[in-house]
Amino acid sequence: MGARQAAAQRKQQAATRASGSGDQTGYVIDVTDESFNADVVDRSRSVPVVMDLWAEWCGPCKQLSPVLEKLAAEAEGAWVLAKVDVDANPQLSAALQVQSIPMVVAVLDGQLVPGFLGALPESDVREWIGQVLQVAAQLGLPGPAAAPPADADAGDAERAAGQAPGRPDAGPGGPGPGSAGAPGPAGPPGGRGPGPGRGGPGAGDAFADPAFGEAQQAMERGDLDGAAAAFEKVLVSAPGHPVATMGLAQVDLIRRVNSYDQAKARRDAEEHPGDPEAQGRMADIDVATGQVEAGFDRLLDTVGGTSGEERNQARLHLLRLFEAFPPRDPRVTKARATLSSLLF
Repeated sequence: MGARQAAAQRKQQAATRASGSGDQTGYVIDVTDESFNADVVDRSRSVPVVMDLWAEWCGPCKQLSPVLEKLAAEAEGAWVLAKVDVDANPQLSAALQVQSIPMVVAVLDGQLVPGFLGALPESDVREWIGQVLQVAAQLGLPGPAAAPPADADAGDAERAAGQAPGRPDAGPGGPGPGSAGAPGPAGPPGGRGPGPGRGGPGAGDAFADPAFGEAQQAMERGDLDGAAAAFEKVLVSAPGHPVATMGLAQVDLIRRVNSYDQAKARRDAEEHPGDPEAQGRMADIDVATGQVEAGFDRLLDTVGGTSGEERNQARLHLLRLFEAFPPRDPRVTKARATLSSLLF
């Protein structure tokens, strides 16, 4: 009983801070079951919202939360940290299928983006947030100036997002945050491809669908087939979903590299510089070991030095590798430009 009372007290304190009587900045906010729609979903249509799901009793949470708060302060509004006490907000915890904490996810334009579990080092957290910001840039989110202020009420937030107050289709316990017209977290450069919000399921479906959680858990236990199946499940309901496409491409890359005899692959690449299969295997190894530009350059050299079916094979392998990255990753952008110049 005491734990429930303490959780209820923390929830009341969070609600008080969210109402504007506390001292929180706009960079770090406390979110409750009731404020989730305005503070997270609506705000995410302007800037990325990173959700920190924690509890008072969780030791690793106390290690991670200060790191997230520090990075949010450094970002000065480029993204917002939304803190959720899972004990005080059971509806939200259930909607997000929280099984372990600390748990960190992002919300972009009403769409859930998978994050991580556990207290990661600051460098890893910073890198993940950088990836989130890349996806936000691909979406063309308006930025901090368009975000509703931290003390705005739900009606103000909805009006700022261009929606009618009292929208019934969002928040825990309902069909899910966002609407069927909400775009997904990314799209092809310069335009909007098929996927959520373009005749497909919207953000609410992403929150309701446990597939992203399944994929993350499968990856953590080394079950690559399970992770691939989970991403494929998302793509069935939301064809072209950018996060699922990228996740599946990454799983496929790991599976390919795991099947190689890497020493033999290296020898074959050295002995057969014009063989697209040999160069493709070595490019996979390059990219999987962090030598991304070297892997791209290897296949670009193959495209430039071959013709006919061999050239096309190298081109298709390179495009397959591009799918493992956000479309506007600068390395992908550079390699795409070079590929175009080689082909045309």
